[in-house]
Amino acid sequence: MKFPNTRMRRTRKHEWSRLLTGENQISVNDLIWPVFIQEAPTTKVESMPGVKRYDIDDLLAAITDAVELGIKSVAIFPCVDSRNKDANGTMALDKDNFLYQAIKLVKAKFPSLGLIADVALDPYTDHGHDGVLDDEGYVDNDRTIEILSQLAINLAEAGVDVVAPSDMQDGRIEIIRGALELEGYKDCIILSYTAKYASSFYGPFRDAVGSSNAIKNKSKAHYQMDFSNSEEAILEAQLDISEGADWLMVKPAMPYLDIIAKMTDRFSHPIFAYQVSGEYAMLMDLSSRLQISPEVLFYESLMGLKRAGACAFLTYAAPMMAAYLKRHTCK
Repeated sequence: MKFPNTRMRRTRKHEWSRLLTGENQISVNDLIWPVFIQEAPTTKVESMPGVKRYDIDDLLAAITDAVELGIKSVAIFPCVDSRNKDANGTMALDKDNFLYQAIKLVKAKFPSLGLIADVALDPYTDHGHDGVLDDEGYVDNDRTIEILSQLAINLAEAGVDVVAPSDMQDGRIEIIRGALELEGYKDCIILSYTAKYASSFYGPFRDAVGSSNAIKNKSKAHYQMDFSNSEEAILEAQLDISEGADWLMVKPAMPYLDIIAKMTDRFSHPIFAYQVSGEYAMLMDLSSRLQISPEVLFYESLMGLKRAGACAFLTYAAPMMAAYLKRHTCK
């Protein structure tokens, strides 16, 4: 293999030949759209251009448009009014809360839409952490996972297809799987946030769900993963698989391509990647600064995730990318 017998540029010259030899492809089937819902009228998320906190009517309209673009799954996150938050996240288990009502309405209107919901307490706690705290201010693992198992049951009962524990407490997959089996929700999928790192890229999300002020100066590093570690992610994956997780997730995505690749190489379970709020905001800002199409940037970034081994992506750019892929069906 030497020049000129080998000319790597031969198959790069034409679009048709590049498409024939492309190793990875992205389709609308790879996209999961995270959406925010609140009881108040729809508002913009200022730190995430183009992203909104929807009221139920606007959410249903937005999902209608997304479904028409071919999006087949949505992850729904509540933005809870601060007046309804407390130290124990009590509202999370109130079956009359607006999230459960929204899930029922979405599922009734879109029965074939894959509906994903987080299992965590941070939207509901006044301290912004993903569980209840002990006397020293740390999340109490064992008390928290008992609450999370009931939250998972409530979500399944409301109609979600996938519960996604994002709290990073030890043992929560096993107790949630056991609770789902006991209550008859044996087909409910568990998408575990397996390698969720203590990251600075979550800032705009915390703004979106109204936990920015609560969590300020209060680190989640005592339960989320240290971003200097990679082998630890493999252990977390082994534990989640043994406890009954169906799918595994890496969060954030772009700075953790090595983690996605390692987990893909080691495990046969599907690996998902969450292109988080900070990644979204960063790419949107770069698009504005360079005066180029954001779709081009997102397409390249998502291809990187696909190349690393991710089978699907949660991205706030899902509707934008679905429309882009629809216009470029040959890409």
